[in-house]
Amino acid sequence: MSTRERAQELLTDLAGPDAVLREDQWTAIEALVVHHRRALVVQRTGWGKSAVYFIAARLLREQGLGPTVIVSPLLALMRNQVAAAERAGVTAATINSGNVTEWDDVHARVAAGELDVLLVSPERLNNPDFRDQVLPSLSADAGLVVVDEAHCVSDWGHDFRPDYRRIRSLIAELREGVPVLATTATANDRVVEDVAAQLGVGGADTTVLRGGLQRESLHLSVVTIPDPTARIAWLADHLETLPGSGIVYSLTVAGANDLAALLRDRGMEVAAYTGQTDPTEREAAEQDLLQNRVKALIATSALGMGFDKPDLGFVVHVGAPSSPISYYQQVGRAGRATERADVVLLPGPEDREIWSYFASVAFPREHVVRRVLEVLDTERAQSTQALEPLVELGRTRLEMVLKVLDVDGAVRRVKGGWLGTGEHWHYDRERYERLDEARLSEQRAMIEYQSTDECRMAFLRRQLDDPSLTGDAEADRCGRCDNCTGQHLSADVSADHVESTRRRLDRPGLDLAIRKQWPTGLKKVGVELSGKITDGPETGRILGRLTDPVWGPRLRALTDGEDGPAPDGLEAACIKVLAEWTWDERPTGLMVMESDSRPALLNDLGERLARVGRLEPLGVLHRRPDARPVSGANSAFRVASLVDAFEPPDLTAHHGPVLLIDLSTDTGWTLTMAARALRQAGADAVLPFALIGRG
Repeated sequence: MSTRERAQELLTDLAGPDAVLREDQWTAIEALVVHHRRALVVQRTGWGKSAVYFIAARLLREQGLGPTVIVSPLLALMRNQVAAAERAGVTAATINSGNVTEWDDVHARVAAGELDVLLVSPERLNNPDFRDQVLPSLSADAGLVVVDEAHCVSDWGHDFRPDYRRIRSLIAELREGVPVLATTATANDRVVEDVAAQLGVGGADTTVLRGGLQRESLHLSVVTIPDPTARIAWLADHLETLPGSGIVYSLTVAGANDLAALLRDRGMEVAAYTGQTDPTEREAAEQDLLQNRVKALIATSALGMGFDKPDLGFVVHVGAPSSPISYYQQVGRAGRATERADVVLLPGPEDREIWSYFASVAFPREHVVRRVLEVLDTERAQSTQALEPLVELGRTRLEMVLKVLDVDGAVRRVKGGWLGTGEHWHYDRERYERLDEARLSEQRAMIEYQSTDECRMAFLRRQLDDPSLTGDAEADRCGRCDNCTGQHLSADVSADHVESTRRRLDRPGLDLAIRKQWPTGLKKVGVELSGKITDGPETGRILGRLTDPVWGPRLRALTDGEDGPAPDGLEAACIKVLAEWTWDERPTGLMVMESDSRPALLNDLGERLARVGRLEPLGVLHRRPDARPVSGANSAFRVASLVDAFEPPDLTAHHGPVLLIDLSTDTGWTLTMAARALRQAGADAVLPFALIGRG
């Protein structure tokens, strides 16, 4: 039997008796298995990239070569890939954050040569135990290395992950002649060039397969409904009419949870799926969608790359992603094995505010990064928690910076944390500035996509530098999107349904979680606090979030307009929240936090609520004139700037809990420290209440 015939046989095992190995798939397999070359495959979602590497893995094993190492970014993708591998007779296992209890067994199976394929998350590549104990044997014995979703290696891409940069070290340590395959569906020219440079898969000895990105099953539409309540009502009205089951994407975790709750209230079988969903619940939700037990998963981008449900019938976005490239990647989940899949974008004016927030957590300025290098010890490992109080970065951004510095050789991850290497490090300011401009350009393109009258699929393909585009607008039209057919979905929604949705969303009041532990490392910033917080506030409430479809616009109006007395609607909403608050002991007094931007509003609201609730008005909690500016960098810095920041109020004559009102809350530390000041002044308990939740 020839190698190609054997490859066809394996494809039949993998994909069914009707599957036929395409010429371009065989070209990739031949390059890897017969010629042991490197290959870069940039092909649309559903093209069959996973079939290439599973078949290649099995063929290489049949040649007596070692296991294939697949670097894969998401748990959902790994679970799908392991199941697919088993269908092709490939023994596969995975190492990721969701199967910690199995790591030792998997390591042993690798050492014993029992695995054909090992899927690892990029984060594992620089785990000290894995890097030092498992990776060397894999590098020496691997028969094939696959970098799936390879656009993640490029900071020009829509989903850059610093851990992916570690892959180049793995590739550099391979013995000569080990084939390497890099695959992605979402990469424009700039990203392809960067991936090739990063992974060393772009030289003369590399097979490059880059195909067209046309998706014949996708029917793209945009429905513009500025009012967020009407937008959600439209989705609730139309969800059941969409074919099969699918995914509804939300830009935020809170938005996904709230939308799922509302749709369930309307009797629909849906589930929320976000980065904060428990791994076990995530897996159950994936299975529910795969088995069509739910109409939709209401998801963030946590459900993205590689999730494989061939008959997924629709993808809806409530809010536009900031990049046409990431949008194409997400809608590519739909219609892989169906004649038709509906793709609907429901953009909103608030999308840009969310884009701005995510842009604000990009790679920090040079002086901040230099500070990280300054505080790192070259001999004593420091954990991320220990470093956090020493730099003005939150933990997520600090970890990202450390990973970039690690790849660049300026730091090294070891057991117990991070070490500085003392090596010279260059801050590539020009690159980061170009990245900022590229992201702004992508945002402008996403806005243009919403209003364009050209073919929507051709628009997206052009953003990805699709080599199969002809440049002839008529020839490149898909013939299926709303602009091509002239069949635009109506934005009309029944006034009754809008009103019922508004009533459901118009319920003010959300829990305000309290801080229970002091951040680690406070001693390093001169604060003698540690362990459990024993003198903080009780569980509080917020009126609403800026991202709420109903309360968001109202709250933004409070912050955007001029300062003045509280509107009657605001007072009524606050009274409703207070009336439904299940506190252990009713407050007897009310104090207002000092506000630089809205003192008249807060003071007027405080007086009116005190009068209605028959609470003793205790005045305003003022900041000391010499108090440090509040740093928002991380918890330790924030607490340090709030210690002794408030003028002690006179509560000697007051008895009972105090209701403490603030304009907004984000991290919760300002209200925590203010409550502590009130407790120290004699308050029995403090019940925090913020109008705006920004977290």
